[in-house]
Amino acid sequence: MALQHPSAPSRASSRVPAGTARSGVVHVNSAHTSHFTVVGNHLLQHRRLSATAIGIGAYIQSLPEGSPVGVKALAEWFPEGEIRIGSALRELERHGYLERRRERLASGRVVTRTYSYNKPNVPVGGPPSPPPPAREPVPEPEPQPRLEPEPAPQVAAEPVYEPAPTPPPAPEAVHPQAADVLAGLRRHDPRLLLSERDVARLAPGMSTWLERGADPVAIGQTLSGNLPEPMRNPASVLAYRLNALLPPHLPAAPPSGKQARPRPQPMQNCDGCDRAFRAPQPGRCRDCPPAAAA
Repeated sequence: MALQHPSAPSRASSRVPAGTARSGVVHVNSAHTSHFTVVGNHLLQHRRLSATAIGIGAYIQSLPEGSPVGVKALAEWFPEGEIRIGSALRELERHGYLERRRERLASGRVVTRTYSYNKPNVPVGGPPSPPPPAREPVPEPEPQPRLEPEPAPQVAAEPVYEPAPTPPPAPEAVHPQAADVLAGLRRHDPRLLLSERDVARLAPGMSTWLERGADPVAIGQTLSGNLPEPMRNPASVLAYRLNALLPPHLPAAPPSGKQARPRPQPMQNCDGCDRAFRAPQPGRCRDCPPAAAA
């Protein structure tokens, strides 16, 4: 029986080709013949751009001409929110990878175009043309003295009374539990994690639910049930459900008990036959003649 050496290298390790890096990434590359984009390392290995900005910059360079690249369009594609995407676009603008221009079309309409540079610091259409030669300044003629007209007599103008400014509308009241119910939705589903900005934006809609008598626990179960897969923007899903699933107003509460019956008249003893009967005051029953007739 042959001895086994546990410290001996395995056969798989002997198949590693010579020159392979001892640690770190090992590239396994395949040639692309279609559906690929050439992106410069100056973008992919930029030291001052965030990972979000580098990814969005490479994604924009892979899009066809005329594709929308606004914040809302990118938020529908990436899981990051509008705040992080807007910050990444501003990073790309500062480093020359994006440029936004307001241009006028032949019809007179003004539009905003976004130019994507795969290599920054190169203007659209090639290098700028040299400036025209400066013209020699032409001396201006000396101004002729003017005779000032006599001032017209001043007439006191009638005072103009401006209307008092309209006070701004009062802010919409928000239910005190609205923010807590929205922030607690992640207890029902971890994907419903909202930012403070989303909670402030959705609080008025949640206030309407609470003002209509909806229970916070029932609200969480209703808004977190049967969520779409995949869910890229939980705030947009909740905004739709708060409007579409709004419960109606509660009907008027029924009376707490039956209407009280009138109390019966007290018992009296008839002065004529001494028989008991009900009457508000003592006297004679209906069968006995009145006292004056007797």
